[in-house]
Amino acid sequence: MSALSLISCCLGICSVVLASRRNILTFAFGFAQVLTYTWLCYTQRFYGEIAINAYYFGTMVYGVYAWRKRLKVESGKWKVETRSLQPSVIALIIVTTLLGSWLVGWGLAAYTDDTQPYLDAFTTVPALVAQVLMILVYREHWFIWLAVDILSVILWIRAGDWFMVTQYTIWCANCIYGIISWRKP
Repeated sequence: MSALSLISCCLGICSVVLASRRNILTFAFGFAQVLTYTWLCYTQRFYGEIAINAYYFGTMVYGVYAWRKRLKVESGKWKVETRSLQPSVIALIIVTTLLGSWLVGWGLAAYTDDTQPYLDAFTTVPALVAQVLMILVYREHWFIWLAVDILSVILWIRAGDWFMVTQYTIWCANCIYGIISWRKP
């Protein structure tokens, strides 16, 4: 554990709390968190987590644009307007995400020195999907993030980084708040 881990933890908490409040400032904190977290993952050899953070950076650039287009004034505050997926699309997302996670885990186990290949994969692939759904303001992304965050708590407990465990535990609670908050019109 390090000062950088604590800083990354705080930036990440701020970012997801702002996301659950449908506040576009989520991206400002998100950019800073991605940079610090990527370095932490590099030191632990979590290659899936490193790759996904490069992806997050790129999607957040687009996210600022996408969210700005859906901003509405609600109770005197600017909030992004949300939408919902069809059940058939949700089922397709679940099946392909689980299959993709297993395949990536196999690849990480076979071709890298990843210290937790399957857990790394099952936190990485669903997060790719959740990020796209979040950027496109679909409410269902919160359920995927909750699963990712629960698995990430386990990943970081096994790595022994209690700041990251704290961050992901708080993120789990924030996902529940996000599920409720994003259901409101």
